[in-house]
Amino acid sequence: MDTYVILRRSGWRSPEELQEAAGRSKQVGDEQMSDDIRWIRSYVLEEGGGSVGTVCVYQASSPEAIREHASRADLPVDEIISIADTVVVRPDPDARA
Repeated sequence: MDTYVILRRSGWRSPEELQEAAGRSKQVGDEQMSDDIRWIRSYVLEEGGGSVGTVCVYQASSPEAIREHASRADLPVDEIISIADTVVVRPDPDARA
């Protein structure tokens, strides 16, 4: 599997809507498409007016598998970008800090 970034701009009207979508995403990925897609992490974007978007990191067999997963889980997909490499300067910060 290759690693991808998925940009989902202003996909949800509220953080609560995003939580519901995250549940669908996990269920579809884990139960229906586990051989083709794996959700690694997401960063939530403040889009203004209370809406939120995400930048998601996934491993997938192809961009088409990402689009199929999004369709089944009713998720937006604005852009899919293949990751060439990873450079870690510092680990993700602890949200509680």
